[in-house]
Amino acid sequence: RLLAVSKEMPAGGLRILWGLGHRLFGENRVQEARVKIPEMPAGGEWHFIGGLQTNKAKEAVEWFDVVESVDRLELAAELQKRAEAAGKNLKVLLEINVGGEAAKHGAKPEDAVSLFQAVNAMPRLEVRGLMAIPPFREKPEEARPFFRKLREIRDHLEQSSGAALPELSMGMSHDFPVAIAEGASLVRIGTALFGPRAG
Repeated sequence: RLLAVSKEMPAGGLRILWGLGHRLFGENRVQEARVKIPEMPAGGEWHFIGGLQTNKAKEAVEWFDVVESVDRLELAAELQKRAEAAGKNLKVLLEINVGGEAAKHGAKPEDAVSLFQAVNAMPRLEVRGLMAIPPFREKPEEARPFFRKLREIRDHLEQSSGAALPELSMGMSHDFPVAIAEGASLVRIGTALFGPRAG
C-alpha cells in the first residue's frame, strides 16, 4: 500500500489525492497533523511515522490510527496508558534501526524480540509489524540488505511468537521498488507525490 507522506503539504494538496480515491496518509509531526486532519474528510487512515516524544503520546492516540515509530518501552507504555484512558485500541509498528545510525530513531535489532514481547503484552496496543528508515544510499540497490534485514527480523518474530505481523513499512520515493522486492507492505512516498520539500 502507498502511504502518502504529507509533511508540510496543506490539506488542499491532500484533497486532490483524496479526490482520486486515496485514503492512506502519513504525518511525522503531531502539531501539524492536529491542524490538518480536521480539515480533511472523515474516513481516511492516518499513520504517525516520525520520532514521537512521550509528551505527545496523548495527541498521537487521539489523531492517528497507527503509530509506526514505537522504538522504546517507555513510549509504548505511555501510548498504552493514553489509549486505555481514551477507550481506544491503537495499531502500532515497532521501529528498528537496521543501519545502527546514532542519529536515527529505532530499537537496536538485537532488542527487537524483548521490545516485541513487552509491547505485544499491552492490551490496548496491537503490534502489526515493523518499520525502518535505513541509511540513505545514492544507489537504491545498496539499501537492499537493510530492507532484507528488517524482513528477517519480522520473520523471526513471527516464527518465535506465533503472532501475525503482516506490515513491513519500508522504502521511500528514492528506493521503494527495492523495498517492495524485499517484502514491503507499506511504502512511504512524499517527494514523488508532492515534489521536493521547501528548504
